[in-house]
Amino acid sequence: MLQILHDTNFPFMKHRRIAYAISTILLVATLGFLFTKGPRYSVDFTGGTLVQLRTTPAAHADEVREALDGAGFKGAEIQQLTNDAKDEYLIRVQSSESASAEDAKHISERMTEAITAKVAGTAVEIRRIETVGPKVGGELRTKAVMAILSSLGVILLYVGIRYEFKFAVGGVVALLHDVLVTLGFLMFTGREVSLTVVAALLTIAGYSINDTIVIFDRIRERSKALRKEQHSRMMDIAINETLSRTVITAFTVFLAALALFVWGGEVLNDFSFAMLIGTVFGTYSSVYVASAVALDLWIALDRQKGVQAE
Repeated sequence: MLQILHDTNFPFMKHRRIAYAISTILLVATLGFLFTKGPRYSVDFTGGTLVQLRTTPAAHADEVREALDGAGFKGAEIQQLTNDAKDEYLIRVQSSESASAEDAKHISERMTEAITAKVAGTAVEIRRIETVGPKVGGELRTKAVMAILSSLGVILLYVGIRYEFKFAVGGVVALLHDVLVTLGFLMFTGREVSLTVVAALLTIAGYSINDTIVIFDRIRERSKALRKEQHSRMMDIAINETLSRTVITAFTVFLAALALFVWGGEVLNDFSFAMLIGTVFGTYSSVYVASAVALDLWIALDRQKGVQAE
């Protein structure tokens, strides 16, 4: 087996209080943003019509907005793509309950006519059209939340049966941490929460619990062989023994997500960004959230029995 780290002896559990403080700050910031401003939902969840178009030569954003306002699209959300395609725009408008593909096509044609009439010598190419009714969008949003919560519940049940209560709690706290922190970074950077991003969040949950299970397996093995060691020392040994595997796995996943982020195009940009953040914090949480919470619960349970442990 390939190893890049040999005979490491890092005192991970010694610094868990610092990690708690960092995680608490991130979670408080995320929850504060979530309950005050909220995520920027995509058309998938809000309902409406999304049109991606290209102007040749590139038209200024102010000219595009003026053209759309004049065509009756006041309040439309206009986003100029920030990568190499600065001549492309994403335009979102609210649509009626009965919105259809024909309605979306008609909207895109009106936009094209308005821009070409306003900006002389500019050709407009429609790159993408999406439409979702408001009722369907609301249902998708509810189902997305239920998918995330139900997956966390099943994972809690699985870890609780396979291991012990303290490990189950640590594992689920880590999953909640990873999903919320990733969602926080999406909100802080103004990115959309879409069905694709929900898929990324569920992927992150699966990746995180897989990494956590590997560490928990080694902790369980070492807890039998090192009964005389303190719990924190035994956990440090187990984490150090799996460190090479953890780093290699995280790095390869990170590289794959980075490739998607750089070359995957605008459609996969939010997905790959979520995967990059989730991979980093999924690895971090396996050690400093899942294992640390399990350790503190273990110590608390031992103290209730009158056993001194650390």
